[in-house]
Amino acid sequence: MCHLSSPVSYNECKCNSSNEHVPNNKDGRSENDDEGLKTPLIQKGIKTTTAPQQNQQAENNKTTLETKQTTQIIITSTTNNNNNNNTQKSHFFRLVDEASSIAGIAFPMILTGLLLYSRSMISMLFLGRLGELALAGGSLAVGFANITGYSILSGLAMGMEPICGQAFGAKKNTLLGLCLQRTILLLMLTSIPISLLWLNMKKILILCGQDEAIAMEAQSYLLYSLPDLLAQSLLHPLRIYLRTQSITLPLTYCATFSIFLHIPINYFFVSHLNWGIKGVALSGVLTNFNLVASLILYILVSGAHKKTWGGISTDCFKDWKTLLNLAIPSCISVCLEWWWYEIMILLCGLLINPRATVASMGILIQTTALIYIFPSSLSFSVSTRVGNELGANKPKKARFAAIVGLSCSFALGLVALVFAVMVRKVWATMFTQDKDIISLTSLVLPIIGLCELGNCPQTTGCGVLRGTARPKASGLVFSQLRAVVL
Repeated sequence: MCHLSSPVSYNECKCNSSNEHVPNNKDGRSENDDEGLKTPLIQKGIKTTTAPQQNQQAENNKTTLETKQTTQIIITSTTNNNNNNNTQKSHFFRLVDEASSIAGIAFPMILTGLLLYSRSMISMLFLGRLGELALAGGSLAVGFANITGYSILSGLAMGMEPICGQAFGAKKNTLLGLCLQRTILLLMLTSIPISLLWLNMKKILILCGQDEAIAMEAQSYLLYSLPDLLAQSLLHPLRIYLRTQSITLPLTYCATFSIFLHIPINYFFVSHLNWGIKGVALSGVLTNFNLVASLILYILVSGAHKKTWGGISTDCFKDWKTLLNLAIPSCISVCLEWWWYEIMILLCGLLINPRATVASMGILIQTTALIYIFPSSLSFSVSTRVGNELGANKPKKARFAAIVGLSCSFALGLVALVFAVMVRKVWATMFTQDKDIISLTSLVLPIIGLCELGNCPQTTGCGVLRGTARPKASGLVFSQLRAVVL
């Protein structure tokens, strides 16, 4: 084979039919012609054109080689451009595919969150119709319940998220059912001291300087909310159990069913039986139990448990170390995030005109909860994607999922700011007609929206850390930041 990569080899060799290298002599004759080699090229009295022909041939060969090299460069450049374009298209399609995967989990979670939020909104509306005292007492009770109960249960339940997410990605399906049992048992045990705390809420609030009338209303609300601790102990693990398997639409359907029942239940207890704030609390409890029952019914009917449920086992009492190592830091992170808002309700009770300030803060907390649905749903989705990919031993895909999710979170923060500014003057009128409450709410809403510029990305970042089974990092960051602010 003749190699044309060098001009020297091109002029000094040619390829015969048998692919062997045959050197050329300068006069173009065969190598075997010995007489030709002995004959002078230029003889006296004889004119010859052999030398000029050789020069012309060399120039032609050089020109041909340069043309081939130029053509090769053009082809190589075109190929590189095509490869770059293909790479860009590949990255674009990867981005679209990952965004679709995240959205496929997040959108049903957003719908579910909005439905569950509407339950809280309905309860607040019924409280508002009962009067300023009931609205203030209910708002204070919800804030106290979030601080001492719901935030703790929610945070502890998140300890199972990285375990289930990575187990599902690694095809270790039976670990999901076992982790579900352990988490339910953990939350039920935790509910016992929380119940004792709620039973003495009135004394605690009065010691904290709260108005006695508001404290009594809050005590009534929490007494009838005690069964909700059991409902939450079942609800949180069931939702995570399904979400880590990317089963989210059934959550939306079940939430829709429970919310449809929430309105008539509220009307029956509050308006028909005239139970007041007690009826509002009991309505919320029954709605949560309806949601739990519908989720369990779906799991049994659809067979979603067949691959992951090995039956109730005594193994759920063993090997708690991994769950606790993840649950406790997750709980700290969630509590710091929730408490930051709920403590403000308690502080509002120490201000002048506590009924107006506490009621206004209750509305603001509900507004924050509405905005929080979107980044939290994105956070859950990203956590699931990261956990599944890590469980499948695909760290690069997990990293890409985290980048896409964080990028979306910045856009959500901007949307939240615009929303808070736009509705600031009319939002409180949906809950009350009290001018003081409306004025206070409209004053603070833009500040709430501004906070979401940072809150949305950090919420999604916490989801990434949960998916990588590193909730301690999230708790450490939160504790340091809160300490700096305080």
